[in-house]
Amino acid sequence: MRRIATLLSFLFSIVLAASTPRYGGTLIVAMPDQPPGLDPTISTSQAIARIVYDNVLQGLVRINRKGEIVPCLAERWSVSPDGLTYTFDLRPHVLFQNGEPLTARDVVLDLERAMDPHSDHTHHEYYQAIASVEAPNPLTVVLHLKYRDANLLFNLARPDSVIYPPQDVLTLRTDPIGTGPFKFVRWIKNDEVILERFHRYWDPKLPYLNRVIFRFLPNPETQLAALEAGQVDVIGDGLSPENALALKQMPGIKVLEGYTTAKMIMAINNAIPPFNNLLVRRAIAYATNREALIQGAMFGMGTPIGSHATPAEYYYKNLTGLYPYNPAKARQLLAEAGYPHGFSATLDLPQPYIDERRTGEVLAEQLAQVGIHLRLRVVQWDYWLSHIFIQGDYQLTVIAHVEPLDMCSIYTDPHYYFHYHNPRVDALCQEARETLSLQRRIALYGKVQTILAEDAVNDFLFNVPNLVALRDVVHHWWINQPIVALDVTRVWLSR
Repeated sequence: MRRIATLLSFLFSIVLAASTPRYGGTLIVAMPDQPPGLDPTISTSQAIARIVYDNVLQGLVRINRKGEIVPCLAERWSVSPDGLTYTFDLRPHVLFQNGEPLTARDVVLDLERAMDPHSDHTHHEYYQAIASVEAPNPLTVVLHLKYRDANLLFNLARPDSVIYPPQDVLTLRTDPIGTGPFKFVRWIKNDEVILERFHRYWDPKLPYLNRVIFRFLPNPETQLAALEAGQVDVIGDGLSPENALALKQMPGIKVLEGYTTAKMIMAINNAIPPFNNLLVRRAIAYATNREALIQGAMFGMGTPIGSHATPAEYYYKNLTGLYPYNPAKARQLLAEAGYPHGFSATLDLPQPYIDERRTGEVLAEQLAQVGIHLRLRVVQWDYWLSHIFIQGDYQLTVIAHVEPLDMCSIYTDPHYYFHYHNPRVDALCQEARETLSLQRRIALYGKVQTILAEDAVNDFLFNVPNLVALRDVVHHWWINQPIVALDVTRVWLSR
């Protein structure tokens, strides 16, 4: 018994040592694209957020790996009974990475810029409910609202709402200064961004790493070779499904597959024939075999979705059973719509994105079986943005929508490139925005998802998975991505 106890104690000590975070080391993360800058308040580029969100720049609150809104620069907050006043208590002794103390006045100035429709801030709509911001003392920020906005906290947790020294706003793009656990050191264009541990971070236990290097490797095969050779530790974004499968067989490498907020859809122009006909849109939904699509385009990696939400989002409702794969039903609906022999259309595919292109190719094969013949046209990204996204000049296109909690903002805008309008969706979204009860809000969002699915606004396909490959010495990486980020605050190395 004594020998068994000694053995168990020994094994426990090994497990404990393997799970106890270590300090030190340099982590090298491969990324497929270089950001246009490092200021998330003036650009919608997700490559920016992946580098700076919570690593360098932080907000009053943040999204954690579970998708929860948790304290960050504000250690607590309260909401008045009428939902019109939010009071945030800032953490004491927080420093910016230039050594200056964070004060409530900094937060006020940053939020006033975000609220100003004439400033260069990207998403003013996130803050339109705010009437005024005040700082009654150096550690208290009070937001007075014009009307209740249940999404306000989530919007304050987005990368758009990070806090920075207001006097340094013009240098954020190239030399960001924040309150995060890592400070920006250097950006070598077309090569890498280097961050180092901020030794005066407000949580003295974090971070574990001394240095993080985000290296830009746009070619998937180059990423793979770099990981195999030990030149990078993580392929943190852009890992192709086929490479993920290959890496699963490689010793010393771990592959993670999780949920993201990315909704792969075939977007439909609801304003033009034949797609302004509900029967046609429903026929497309019945003609889509999502499981086969995921196998053919994503090597089996991905999760089917039935509306504009994913399992990574707290309000997700599973509606994949609404339109089961049924080619006969699709042909019947097409005949009822006046297209007994089908029709032809153009499907635009954005050139930079291989997942979208492969999805479009498989989808075209499936729709051809019911008489919908698609001409595939690969377009440059600037054309896609200007002609399809902005002008809405298209018939069909495949794209992944990665923004979290974007359902109500885009489906209540008839000028958005879907050209969709339903007063019931407008009313439900307005009620959800004013409802402070989380459970009631989830129920309302569920009703919105149901209407979008019933209206077959778009062909909702699958959740693009979060695929990550990392060396087995890397620990505590996020499996799911409830918000676009490569947060390495709590990542550590066992080497």
